[in-house]
Parts: sequence; structure tokens; C-alpha cells
Amino acid sequence: MARSTKKEALETRCRILDAAEDVFHACGVSQTSLADIAAAAGLTRGAIYWHFENKSDLFNAMCERVKLPLDEMMSAESEQRASDPLGQFLEDAVMVLRHVAHDPRSRKVFDILFNKCEYVEPDDPIVVRQRESFTAGKVKIKKMLACSVEQGQLPGSLDIDLAYVMVHATFSGLLHDWLFAPGNFDLSKDAERLFSATIHMLRMAPTLRQSAV
Repeated sequence: MARSTKKEALETRCRILDAAEDVFHACGVSQTSLADIAAAAGLTRGAIYWHFENKSDLFNAMCERVKLPLDEMMSAESEQRASDPLGQFLEDAVMVLRHVAHDPRSRKVFDILFNKCEYVEPDDPIVVRQRESFTAGKVKIKKMLACSVEQGQLPGSLDIDLAYVMVHATFSGLLHDWLFAPGNFDLSKDAERLFSATIHMLRMAPTLRQSAV
């Protein structure tokens, strides 16, 4: 009986998250209430509060459901990650872009993050969560760039702060542009060539060197 109850609770939680994805995507995050999500899920607001503290908690859980599988795919320690950090980063970036292109849930959640979030209050828990995620990503990318310099894969004079800005702008720009207008280019097909071009610029562009004026 306990097992059945646990299974039913998990199914209800997934049902709420599925409904949240649909309503956030259709109406935008700020315009969506828990009552809207409850109605879409065919549940009461009380059922939602049983699983989630508030809308921000529900939003974060929705994001984590997409983020965790991606983290797991990229977190495996390997010899390549140590000896070829730049190659591993290229592989990870292309994998994420292609995953978003082919996985409907990931595509919907990233579209919510990029195009359906109206950031109004700087201390809103959803904004705070996004800022923390941004900062964590920045630390990882800059660490990868530093390791790539140490391995001799990138110039020793590379301006890591500036290089990070370019890498992040390329990645987020590709996602944003494709989500906004998927017909403009084939993200899955073009991801490797586009990101490889970015890696080439890191290696060759004199304007990305610390000595550049």
C-alpha cells in the first residue's frame, strides 16, 4: 500500500510539472498562477502545495527536471576531460545544443527560460535562481579555459575574461536565436561547425589576447 501511495505521489508530481511546462510556455511565467497550473493538471491548488512550496519552487523543479540529465551527461570524469579540456568542452556544448534540438521537453523549458520569463523584481526567487545558475556556468567555463591554456590548447596570453564572454554569447545566442526562429538554421546539423568556429577564434584571434589594445 505504501509503495502504491509513493507511486501515486510521484505521478501527481510529474503531472503538475508537465502542466507547469505547458502553462508557463503558453502564458509566460509572470502571467501564470498556481490556480492556472492546478486547472491544467486537473488538480486543486492544495495538491500543488503538497508537493511545492510556491510558484518559484515549482519553477525550479521544472528546470531541474531538464537540467539534471544534462549535468549527468557532462559530469563523467574521464581522461579526455583532463588531457583535452577544450575538445571535451566542444563535445559537451554540441551535445547540449543537439539535445535541446531533439528533446521536446528540453526545448520547451529552454524556450521558457529564454523567451517566457519576465524579469521584473531583482530579488524574485526565480531571478535569484537564474543568477546563481549563470554564475555557476561562468565559473565552469572560465575553469575550462584556464585548463585549456595550461594544456597548451589555447594561447598563454589569452584574455580568459573576454574569451568567456565570447563563448557564453555564442552558446546562449545560438540557443536563443534557434528557439525564437527554428527555421532560420538547423541547430542540430550546424552546432558542431558553429561552435568549432568559436574555438578557432579562441586560438587565433589576436583581439582576444591580453596584450591586445
